[in-house]
Amino acid sequence: MKRLPKWFTGEFFGTFLLVFFGCGSVCTAVTTGAQVGVFQVAIVWGLGIATAIYLTGALSGAHLNPAVTVSMAAWSDFPKSRVLPYIAAQMLGAFMASAALYLVFGNALGEFERANGIVRGAPGSEASAMVFGEYFPSPGGKPLTAAARARMSAPAAFGAEVLGTAVLLLVIFCATDERNRSRPQVLTAASIGLTVTLLISLLGPLTMACFNPARDLAPRVFSSLAGWGGMPFRLNGQGWWTVYIAAPLLGGLLGGAVYRVFFKPAYRD
Repeated sequence: MKRLPKWFTGEFFGTFLLVFFGCGSVCTAVTTGAQVGVFQVAIVWGLGIATAIYLTGALSGAHLNPAVTVSMAAWSDFPKSRVLPYIAAQMLGAFMASAALYLVFGNALGEFERANGIVRGAPGSEASAMVFGEYFPSPGGKPLTAAARARMSAPAAFGAEVLGTAVLLLVIFCATDERNRSRPQVLTAASIGLTVTLLISLLGPLTMACFNPARDLAPRVFSSLAGWGGMPFRLNGQGWWTVYIAAPLLGGLLGGAVYRVFFKPAYRD
């Protein structure tokens, strides 16, 4: 049997782990209340990302995120011919992780919906759908009210995702630059994971803190197939792609540009 390319193994399983741990923490928070507060969810995300990077970095560079792949292709020597294959592997890994989580948490999700009078796919079912895709502002396990929606407009959500992803990519580029004498080296994965923890702690209540189109789109598609229908693509209007796909891609390019213009030349001195 022909062996899968190691980059595919790295991107598929790395993204699988990222989504399994991260969205899994949201599943437990929503359905059981096991995680109390945004930080507890955020730290599981951060540790999950660090673990995935440690396991797959030597195989594929551990992009695990289309925003990282596109930025690496634009601002480093990563081959542009690998961009689409990497993204396909990331999307597949995220989708399969969503299916695995549904297998584990399906009964708990159903009971959560019954206990709270939620009809899957109907208005208000974002309270349970949020364990897969992302919405602004964060539903927090409850149907979004008009007052809650007023906390986060689409332009503000777009800006938050651009800024958050830019910060993440800046950290990634700087932490992995061999000319940066203060780079964390063996703690690189942990540093990136902790950066995600910080960003989720700040922006999670507003946009659920995506920064990764694969983490959102593949689980969102899965939730649509699992009974939520068109609701995941209607609730925020065009925001499902402007805020959670376009914004992270733009933010990744912006973060890479800041590194290239300001940090990379300085590390040479």
